[in-house]
Amino acid sequence: MRLATELRRLREAADLNARQAAALLGVSPAQITHIESGLAGVSEQRLRRLASHYGCTDTGFVDALVAMATDRTRGWWEEYRGLLPTSFLDLSELDHRAKFRRQVAVLYVPGLLQTEHYARAVFSSRVPELTPDELELRVRHRLARQEITVPYEVVIHEAALRIRVSDRAASRTQLAHLIELSEADHITLRVVPFDLDHFPRAGSSMTYLGGAVPKLDTVVRDAPHGTVFIDSEPQLSAFRTLFHTVEVVSLEPDRSRDFIHRLAKEL
Repeated sequence: MRLATELRRLREAADLNARQAAALLGVSPAQITHIESGLAGVSEQRLRRLASHYGCTDTGFVDALVAMATDRTRGWWEEYRGLLPTSFLDLSELDHRAKFRRQVAVLYVPGLLQTEHYARAVFSSRVPELTPDELELRVRHRLARQEITVPYEVVIHEAALRIRVSDRAASRTQLAHLIELSEADHITLRVVPFDLDHFPRAGSSMTYLGGAVPKLDTVVRDAPHGTVFIDSEPQLSAFRTLFHTVEVVSLEPDRSRDFIHRLAKEL
């Protein structure tokens, strides 16, 4: 779907309609529509021809699109197809292909850093209530997603650290888990305490995933109606700024680790 979206954007930027694009390839307008709807694939040769006709001279971007178009890898998440909502699979694939990950968490510990007990408690609070099988699938999927080794910068508000999604013992275990993970080379964990001044847009939890090139970055946000994937450049730019402003006012990693340790001792 992301490939389809980018090809449509390139065509529209070239001020061409689907019929004109189809004529450039010698195919029917319906085929262009299917490609731009994610209903049909496109070969490397045709993709490069389209990019050339559309006047796209960004070779790195075109190469990244070709890689997307020709990749036939079946990831571990495919075992959940038909069992979990499609957004769960899309998020897993984004995790797998991301070059880096940045996250701001305000109310919950991020999924990639959750213990099994914490994850189970979060999913157990869903409305409408999940069946036992649905609950187990979501927990198992979340734990599988945690096999991430790309650079991961995360800022967690004190609220997320203090809210007890389960009992005191589970919270203590979760905080200890965060302390351990914060020692990993690829994870940079920062905390925003309640008493820190100038915390901007306190409700703006978000996940920023770096693509093969900046144009293919994606922001993921949770909404009342489900997961939202954001990929327009103006919005991506706004979320890059948001992460930077939150990062600037957060505690340094060492101080953040000490802060979490103090919270754990209070429990």
